[in-house]
Amino acid sequence: MTARVLMVQGCTSDAGKSIVVAALCRWLARRGVRVAPFKPQNMALNAAVTVDGGEIGRAQAVQAQAARVAPHTDFNPVLLKPNSDTGAQVIVHGHPVGNMDAVGYHAYKRVAMDAVLASHARLSEAYDAIVVEGAGSPAEVNLRERDIANMGYAEAVDCPVILVADIDRGGVFAHLVGTLAVLAPSERARIVGFVINRFRGDLSLLQPGLDWLERETGKPVIGVLPYLHGLVLEAEDALPRVHAVRTGARLRIAVPALPRISNHNDFDALRAHPDVDCVFVGPGDAIPACDLIVIPGSKSTRADLAWLRERGWDKAILRHVRYGGQVMGICGGFQMLGHAVHDPDGIEGEPGSSDGLGLLDMETVMTPHKVLRRVTGTLHGSDARVSGYEIHCGVSRGPALDHPFAVLGAPTYNDGAVSADSRVMGTYLHGVFDHPDTLAALLRHAGLADAAPLDIHALREASIDRLADTLDAHLDTGRLADWFGLHG
Repeated sequence: MTARVLMVQGCTSDAGKSIVVAALCRWLARRGVRVAPFKPQNMALNAAVTVDGGEIGRAQAVQAQAARVAPHTDFNPVLLKPNSDTGAQVIVHGHPVGNMDAVGYHAYKRVAMDAVLASHARLSEAYDAIVVEGAGSPAEVNLRERDIANMGYAEAVDCPVILVADIDRGGVFAHLVGTLAVLAPSERARIVGFVINRFRGDLSLLQPGLDWLERETGKPVIGVLPYLHGLVLEAEDALPRVHAVRTGARLRIAVPALPRISNHNDFDALRAHPDVDCVFVGPGDAIPACDLIVIPGSKSTRADLAWLRERGWDKAILRHVRYGGQVMGICGGFQMLGHAVHDPDGIEGEPGSSDGLGLLDMETVMTPHKVLRRVTGTLHGSDARVSGYEIHCGVSRGPALDHPFAVLGAPTYNDGAVSADSRVMGTYLHGVFDHPDTLAALLRHAGLADAAPLDIHALREASIDRLADTLDAHLDTGRLADWFGLHG
């Protein structure tokens, strides 16, 4: 059989495409529909490792959770991971094919489209429904040629499209009407309705505008979704826009917001914990007084290490340790803790070497082989269970690794390192705080002996269910049922 396909596009980036797709996936899964999420092309530094041993955007992994299926590379056949202002590592079907600048990738798009359509064909045979997420906006007329992310894909597979706009930012009617205006007639005809997202206020005051929009465009408003506070779902790529200091927090954690930070969702559990105030420290800010500094992952470790030094944060980190504070590094952040990072082949940028922070007795060499694996194990010297995934090119060696952070896998191998005084530690494991056992153990180590238990997976599940409930209450589900062939 061939799956029914519905595509969700947005007037802007961060209009809410990802969460609408997740809500649709859970809404369909509840009704017994075998549904797959799909994003033809994603540009993001947040990635997840799939069951078939590749990597996809984190948003598609969350959407897979919403669909109640295991994440697969076909859900995001093309992933672009920026490693400079003008270039990115290109991942196709879960594995890197090379670094390309914008012009080079534009020429490569014909090959990329073949990969997209191959994944679409496999999913179409395996599932009843495919819910597709576009990228950015379909109104980028300069990117229309060889488009694989929005209308180029929709035209290729002949699917309907709903258009999402974020009313919280203002200008929602201009966004919707303006997007339609720049689309080609055949593309405009694919838009089957609008969804207005993040509404706050009295709907009766919005209704005259909705009526005008339907008259002006001839397209229906499928629904108005309210602004949902407190969702525990990671943003696709941008750092969280708002952070309020958590009153009553008993542990403070600071995370340097590196320019090429990868997998900032590693900190979701810390940010959700009622006893923890976990803050991202942006450029221009000083690292605040805190109990623990966690240096996050990076797509360009040496470049971000240089950026960190330019701001004097290296001195702040060393001073923090000197006065009894704790430091942890994840993936690229772990590599920065050693004496040096070498990149002889230019895997992450210009070839060369950089001095590290010197807090762990080790060095790292970047290699062409990329490690991609989902793992489980225990924290070293403990029965606390740990799980997560590795995505890295570097190999670290040195005496520090004789005191590992965790014991992983089957057969087992050591991961990471812990200093002799236990105040500096590092790991290659993303998602390290997600397992309740590991979270509790690491918070205890940082000084929070009686931290409340927290299960981030359960919180994400509850958020996905809340999304689906909201969709059920605020969208025209009759239209949805018709599009997906659900009757009775």
